[in-house]
Amino acid sequence: MSEISELIGKTMTNVEQVGSERLEFHANDGSVYAFFYEHDCCASCDIEDIIGNLGDLVGAPILMAEETISGENPDGIVKEYQDSFTWTFYKFATFKGYVTVRWYGESNGYYSESVSFEQVKP
Repeated sequence: MSEISELIGKTMTNVEQVGSERLEFHANDGSVYAFFYEHDCCASCDIEDIIGNLGDLVGAPILMAEETISGENPDGIVKEYQDSFTWTFYKFATFKGYVTVRWYGESNGYYSESVSFEQVKP
């Protein structure tokens, strides 16, 4: 697994959401990084919301890349039937703007609710 801090200083040529379970960062050095969820039978983890414009992460160096994990619902969010859940927030910034990607994972408590991050192309 890669560390999200590897993105700091890199300039992206494309940042795209691929379905509800994948986010890809394509860097100008040819490397590609992916945030994704590896499916388990009784669990899910999806991109719940993107605050900001992914285009602000293209064409300028990434200045901030942070991950925050919470087991509590954000203000104003109410979900039914939450046996086990995890909110994961990824915060990115360039001089062009800030983007927060909010993932929501849920399960019966026996499966992963976590987002994976790795370099998929060197």
